[in-house]
Amino acid sequence: MDDLEFRRRLFADPNDDDPKLQASKNASVTNRKLANDLINLDAQLKQAMDVDVPDDLAEKILFKQAGQPSVKSDRRRWYPALAASVALVVGIFIGRYDITPIAPAQAENLAQIAIKHVDNEAPFIRHVDEGVALQQVNAKLSPFGNTFKALPGHIYYVNHCGFGTMHALHMVMQTEVGKVTVFIVPETSAELETYSNSQVETVVMPIHEASLVIVGDTGQNLMPVADSIRADLQQSI
Repeated sequence: MDDLEFRRRLFADPNDDDPKLQASKNASVTNRKLANDLINLDAQLKQAMDVDVPDDLAEKILFKQAGQPSVKSDRRRWYPALAASVALVVGIFIGRYDITPIAPAQAENLAQIAIKHVDNEAPFIRHVDEGVALQQVNAKLSPFGNTFKALPGHIYYVNHCGFGTMHALHMVMQTEVGKVTVFIVPETSAELETYSNSQVETVVMPIHEASLVIVGDTGQNLMPVADSIRADLQQSI
């Protein structure tokens, strides 16, 4: 089942237990999050539409007359309330989640976001050395569907961060080519890409349902670093 068909069926019925749909749901962290969000939205909509019916509604319907203002008055009171509740729930969901189909990742964009993030964070973490252990790294990494079998080098810093419109893992580590910044991003890049300018080198590599983005200084050969990190990663979901 492709991504578009998965989303179409999921939006039609978030509680569909078809095996193919469930397999697609569990195929990635992104699909699982979308499914859970839609199930929660469906529950909120049902709750919003669960409006108490006035006790005398049946009587008013049976004896409705053209000049009876009371029935119209009751409708004016609870119809807008129902509409407002539904609109509020839908509005909150749309604001939190982009429901348009996901296009293939653009490695160039991931590289540019990473470079900007490194520049912004540099003054705050340049001299940080937390000596992070494997267990701590994997605790931060596991939500992205991956864990390390072994540390690929000395880890100065690790945390979650805002990465464009997404959340990512941000890690600063020592490698055979020097200190580099590593991001694990929950968006799959289409293919291996490299990017460089007068100050930095960048590699974007697709991994298990995510992308590995590495930022280093100009002249650093980051491909062996990327290969080493990918070899040390294993899927946890």
